[in-house]
Amino acid sequence: MGALGRAELTLLGRSKSTIITAVFVPLVLPVTLATVVKDMDVEDVGLSVGLVLLPAAIGFSLLFGVYSALAAIYTARREELVLKRLRTGELRDAEILGGSALPVLATGLVQSLVLVAGCTVLLDIPAPKAPHLAVLGLLLGLVMCAALAAVTATVTRSVESAQVTTMPMVLVSMIGSGMAVPLEMLPDRLASVCELLPLTPVITLIRGGWTGNLSAYETLGALATALAWTVLAVFAVGRWFRWEPRR
Repeated sequence: MGALGRAELTLLGRSKSTIITAVFVPLVLPVTLATVVKDMDVEDVGLSVGLVLLPAAIGFSLLFGVYSALAAIYTARREELVLKRLRTGELRDAEILGGSALPVLATGLVQSLVLVAGCTVLLDIPAPKAPHLAVLGLLLGLVMCAALAAVTATVTRSVESAQVTTMPMVLVSMIGSGMAVPLEMLPDRLASVCELLPLTPVITLIRGGWTGNLSAYETLGALATALAWTVLAVFAVGRWFRWEPRR
């Protein structure tokens, strides 16, 4: 898996489009979102501009740096018969997918840490009151997005079409997972529905790690939702993932 990860890291460095999607897009989007958040009355729900932008920045990193980038990578390796050839060796299926994801996951983790440091300095965000929740949310987000990327690659015919097949997850998460608009500012019924979206529990745990306002019930609910999506994604990959090119 280490050798496969190193090979994928080399290929990642050669793909300009993947680097732009995985590295630069998540860094630019929080800047564009800042002007929108400043016009919201986030103080009325006990939040600040920084406490909205920080989880959103990490969410962008997970969506673009991990999910979208990895869906394209899985699709490219399948269409190039790389995955099929790897299955003839000693690696098991989970090890092949995991090894291929290592560079992207490492990039997403480092990028999230950089975003935390940058937002803390620029937006004057205090230290997290429950850091274990933030760490747990980030780790769950990395694993979930990797699994969902493999699911998306299953229905993706080419690297070019990956930009289309990943769009529903990206748009729904940006709008309804508490990234652009905190769930506290939505109507109760709409917020209850949005709580069931894949990335919502991740954003909830990360924001709760800084505010320290999550109750035990809310924490367990977010963990259950995140784990449920992860288990469903892993099951779908094991059941329907395609190792042959889609002709």
